Amino acid sequence: MIFCLAVAPVYGQYYSKTIKAGPRVEKMTRLRFFYHDIPSGKNPTTFLIAQANITQDFFSPSPYGSLYSMDDSLTLEPERTSKMVGNAQGLYLALSRDPTKFTAVFYADFAFTIGKFKGSSFSLFSRYPLTDFVPSPGVIREMAIVGGTGAFRMATGFALFRATSSNAKTGDASLEVDVTLYHY
Repeated sequence: MIFCLAVAPVYGQYYSKTIKAGPRVEKMTRLRFFYHDIPSGKNPTTFLIAQANITQDFFSPSPYGSLYSMDDSLTLEPERTSKMVGNAQGLYLALSRDPTKFTAVFYADFAFTIGKFKGSSFSLFSRYPLTDFVPSPGVIREMAIVGGTGAFRMATGFALFRATSSNAKTGDASLEVDVTLYHY
């Protein structure tokens, strides 16, 4: 008992002195690219990694409670074969009980592998709002940006997603992404 009481003050002395930070200059960056989520075919970018036994419905493209892992490409143009600028890696959990609708809690790190922002990334953690499984081309969905690294250190902001193509049978989707980042 005496030993435990003697150790406590040692841990309290570990932290260093806090100093006041100087003024920071906030920057704003706007990005536009295309995101491709492909769960079908010989080279899928999204995999089902967990699914509750009670929600299995093999006729549903996205069963309620399914957890997916992704490593999706980011390109300059809407075609999947256009120049790749980075990738989005993360997870999403399907939340809609209606098999004709899609919504998910979405976490992904959008990393850039070429160009001005090579080595930089931003993190997105948000709910993908409820939409038809085959989204209408003009519908825009907004998601929150909660952090970043490199050129996007301490980023906040938002990303606007608009479907450019999707397939209800396979779950494949390509989306235009317009991002507004506030960072230091």
